[in-house]
Amino acid sequence: MILTAESLSRKSAREVRALTRDGEWTAPTSGLALGYAQANMIVLPQDWAYDFLLYATRNPKPCPILDVTEAGDPEPKLIAPGADVRTDLPRYRIWKNGELVDEPTDIKSAWRSDLVAFMIGCSFSFESALLDAGVPVRHIEENVNVPMYLTDVQCIPAGRFSGNMVMSMRPIPHHQVVKAVTCTARFPSVHGAPLHIGDPSAIGVKDINRPEFGDPVTINSGEVPVFWACGVTPQAAVMRSKPPFAITHAPGHMFIADKRDSDYEVF
Repeated sequence: MILTAESLSRKSAREVRALTRDGEWTAPTSGLALGYAQANMIVLPQDWAYDFLLYATRNPKPCPILDVTEAGDPEPKLIAPGADVRTDLPRYRIWKNGELVDEPTDIKSAWRSDLVAFMIGCSFSFESALLDAGVPVRHIEENVNVPMYLTDVQCIPAGRFSGNMVMSMRPIPHHQVVKAVTCTARFPSVHGAPLHIGDPSAIGVKDINRPEFGDPVTINSGEVPVFWACGVTPQAAVMRSKPPFAITHAPGHMFIADKRDSDYEVF
């Protein structure tokens, strides 16, 4: 059986994680297990964990924490009991002193007893609400990764961490921008309402067709680029702050939780 994002859209989070664990799915997760929340991840040594917790607390828009594991324990007990963050994401990034050194499909051999995993809300979690409201999600339509841009918007430093914010972009028809804002504002734990609408250069994006992470998408006539805070922001902090060791998800390759999108919805 050939797996596609469309065929996996109707699967449960647990079923998709099983396919990921077995190495059968190593692609981005946008549109998979629709209705289930997705999470970004950063894993740090315990002696760096408090600094990052403080960084996330001061920057809740790009770094909304959904779960934190115990040191050495790979199970995210709050959002997916029984899951394993070492195997249940399609692709990872391993960093040493702020430099990317590997992109494996599991991190069992890199796991250590002092590592703490932070699971961070992901904007993929509000895409079901956009689709249900009739708002197009272009990267799903084009079967590519969401475009993500390193902006010149600075995060608030904390401890040893500092860096600029990463934002994801979705082109929205002019007449649906208000609907997109109100839909996503209901999900503050997964980035919530957009941070910027319109001119990319106003946030330091030099070329909308060359995202730092993910893939470019088509922006049609009558559409406006809309930017949301993005959980790849911790990776920008890793590059700036250079912890001796870190593991993150590969951009767009998320952890799919047993929590539903609606669990993070507020009215």
